[in-house]
Amino acid sequence: MNKVLQTFGLTTRDALDEANGMNVGRVVIVHGERAEVIWLSDEGEEVLSQCEFEANLNLVPVAGDWVGVRGERIARVLPRRSELRRPHPNGRDVQILAANVDLVLIVVPTNLELNSRMLERLTIMARDSGARPLVVVTKIDAVDDPRIFRDEIAREVPNVEVVMTSSRTDEGIDVLRDLLIQGVTAVMLGASGAGKTSLLNALEGSDELTLSVGKSGEGRHATTTRKLYRLSSGGVLLDIPGIRLLDVMVDQESLDKMFADIEELATHCRFRNCRHRGDEGCAIELAVETGQLTLQRLNVWREMQTEVVNNERLHDPVVAATHRKQRNSSPKRIRDK
Repeated sequence: MNKVLQTFGLTTRDALDEANGMNVGRVVIVHGERAEVIWLSDEGEEVLSQCEFEANLNLVPVAGDWVGVRGERIARVLPRRSELRRPHPNGRDVQILAANVDLVLIVVPTNLELNSRMLERLTIMARDSGARPLVVVTKIDAVDDPRIFRDEIAREVPNVEVVMTSSRTDEGIDVLRDLLIQGVTAVMLGASGAGKTSLLNALEGSDELTLSVGKSGEGRHATTTRKLYRLSSGGVLLDIPGIRLLDVMVDQESLDKMFADIEELATHCRFRNCRHRGDEGCAIELAVETGQLTLQRLNVWREMQTEVVNNERLHDPVVAATHRKQRNSSPKRIRDK
């Protein structure tokens, strides 16, 4: 495997066969009908250039895509192993935000109120793509007891790893470095002011992230672009701008993993097709009444369940017919309580 391409994030899971002798590169960021690409020349040197799209390009590229470059034009988008996606703002299509991502760093600071809805949705987005979600809490030196913040996150997104960090004291930074090793492509998501830039600088021990890598692949792997950071720990970090909307594209499997606690409660409902909206014997609503489950978490789950059904109905008329039948049927008793 080429050492320079490895510094771009290439792994054995990435398929380059369809490059067919073209120069191979990785998309950093897309600007309309052209993209910033870092690619490997015939001489084995890395090249960074603005590449236009060939007329018969098979797919619209996104950040993280591996592409075939011909004459400084993107001629082929190579097969993706993962897609970070959400519904398109037009309400009809799917928008791919990034490709070939392994780790999604959801950055939340202690000095801002926790946005539980965003946290849950970004976690679902990560899981839906096949990537691993990781919540990174920043600025823990700014509060007296950061464990309170960590416990609140654990309640909102159970079974998701949380790393507590401080860019001032370097606490937790080594933990992140150990995760961002060669072969791992990560993306960092979070609101403005969350401390993403400070976190990146702490990871590299510097604010000068502009060094390049030679054709041997040796040397310090810092960024050569504004949006693709090759870290000294070996991993690659993509900076994807503009993820502001909370809409996500998610399937039922990802949703079930995210809300495993609610799915478990649903097995104890009195009726098999309980709608969890005022039905007699609903175990989920009982959990809210007793304080076992927060109403906010239940409402997010309800909202996401509706989105899953709408997405499935949009693409499968059979699912739409089944949903109408279930909606019109009466609840079936499982057992008396």
